[in-house]
Amino acid sequence: MSKLLNIIAILLLMMVSCSNSSNDDSDIESVDIKTDPVKIDVSASGGAVVLTVTSEKEWSVYSNESWIHGEKTNSTTATITIDASTNTSDRSGKVYIKSGTQRIEIPVTQSAAMSVSETRLNSVSKGETFTLTVTAKDGWTAKVNDSWIKVEKTNNTTLAVTTDKNESSTDRTGTVTVTSGTESIAITVTQNSPDDRNVNTPEGYKLVWQDEFKDDGTSFGKDWTFENWRAGMVNNELQTYISGSADGKPVAEKSDGRLNINLFKGSDGKFYSARLYAKRNEGWTYGWFEARIKLPKGKGTWPAFWMMPVVESPGWPASGEIDIMEWVGYDPQNVYSTIHCTKYNNTGTSIEQGKKVFAKGEESDWHTYACEWTPDALIFYVDGTKILTYSNDGKGNRDTWPFDKPFYMILNFAWGGGWGGQQGTDESVLPATYQIDYVRVFRKK
Repeated sequence: MSKLLNIIAILLLMMVSCSNSSNDDSDIESVDIKTDPVKIDVSASGGAVVLTVTSEKEWSVYSNESWIHGEKTNSTTATITIDASTNTSDRSGKVYIKSGTQRIEIPVTQSAAMSVSETRLNSVSKGETFTLTVTAKDGWTAKVNDSWIKVEKTNNTTLAVTTDKNESSTDRTGTVTVTSGTESIAITVTQNSPDDRNVNTPEGYKLVWQDEFKDDGTSFGKDWTFENWRAGMVNNELQTYISGSADGKPVAEKSDGRLNINLFKGSDGKFYSARLYAKRNEGWTYGWFEARIKLPKGKGTWPAFWMMPVVESPGWPASGEIDIMEWVGYDPQNVYSTIHCTKYNNTGTSIEQGKKVFAKGEESDWHTYACEWTPDALIFYVDGTKILTYSNDGKGNRDTWPFDKPFYMILNFAWGGGWGGQQGTDESVLPATYQIDYVRVFRKK
């Protein structure tokens, strides 16, 4: 009897299994889907591809990639739009056509974008050679229309750009164009003049002090004082300020009529830079203070051109601070001028801070930053355009106007810290250089 029951149980299980199999088969729709093309290949510039779809039933199109967009345009076609790529390597994805329970995949591949390691070069007047890395899938060429610039493709990924000696009295600018297929990248080449620039004296003023940095080397004379500070002394900054060199590299040097403040990581893991004071123990009361500056690049960099009182009494911020130019690398298109005092100290109002908004890439060019300081106001300029006026209310209130005593100028290049490191730091940008063409002081006649 038990054997009979076992046989019956097995037969019942087989019947249930067959029934389930029959139900599964009834859910499957046999739908034939075809597409033309069966795969999509596009260049880095992207574009739109029309896909012809043949299906017995209604169908839909989609992709799980954010850079691939599918749209059904009618019952037999879909438009597949591919975003332009900035990747330095090829990328791939898929477009899906679904009809009923059937789905087919159309592979999508996109070539890597052409790239050049540098798009802005600044050459010394005596001429020099830059080595650039070019990435392009289908080969590339380089050309230049300026006779003082030479280009040479040394291999499939390397371009040498060489400038002749500049014997003119002005800076000059040229362009190198790198082309691959339909893509092209322009490289701007600026070369310094060996001669001092004409001094543009503001109306009603006379030049009383200047440094044009025309003597190459690391000797700065009695007018400049270097600060020596450990990391973290102010604003949680990561750099150590020194007055000489680390690993044989100077933190500040004069070359080709420019002051270069160098920020780099030493072999001991510390970050080194310079903080220089002009006329630290004398300073100036009122005047026009100006510097021509080329900013560095990269997240974590924080260069500044500013002023502090010779005698800091009763202490900061009550004794005042004048920030002529301040900039942080994670926010490259905005440069700021700011004042600090008891009443206005990082409160973020337009009364105490102004800014200049650069076009993309413009921040890496040379710009002139200035402050006109009179008993009545502090007026800040970028390339001659006024960006902030902070006025003395004339009431003798030191909470708002401590700006009636000698201040000295400061040039420094910080790394990280409360503002410069607000979005982290990127050590791949190091070493970095903050360049100053000149610093000048004018007084009323």
